[in-house]
Amino acid sequence: MDLCQKIQEMIEPSLTHLGYEIVRILLQGGDVKTVQVMVERIDRKDMTLDDCEKVSRTVSALLDVDDPFSSRYVLEISSPGIDRPLIKALDYVRFAGFDAKVETLVPLKGRRRFKGKILGLTDDEKSVRLDAEEGEVSIELENISKAKLILTDDLLKYHQIH
Repeated sequence: MDLCQKIQEMIEPSLTHLGYEIVRILLQGGDVKTVQVMVERIDRKDMTLDDCEKVSRTVSALLDVDDPFSSRYVLEISSPGIDRPLIKALDYVRFAGFDAKVETLVPLKGRRRFKGKILGLTDDEKSVRLDAEEGEVSIELENISKAKLILTDDLLKYHQIH
């Protein structure tokens, strides 16, 4: 288990209890690590400064108790924003119909970058279906290195409603 997974298992129950869902956890830096915890509200309302402060206090206290780091670290709490990263399989179901950029680990059809409308998951739920410029492609979830929504008028309208 890597350190990000360990941190997620450590903090997730408390954050869920408070009404938050972890989008992703990133570790960056050398001697002094930066721990970025990206969260959103379970009720899908916009994150406020108070929300970020509540999450920060909770995560900080939990990390202080279990202390997974051998040196100092910096904690950053953020929300995913409108053009959010797509991390979990359910993100591709939730945001089906919206445009996204997807990068792969291994080239697919000679390419590593795709842009198009999310069509959801394949029937076996192991791949993302994307209506890309050159037609429909299926990209295995395990082959996705990075994916995010593209800011469009439709996405802005969706965000205002939810």
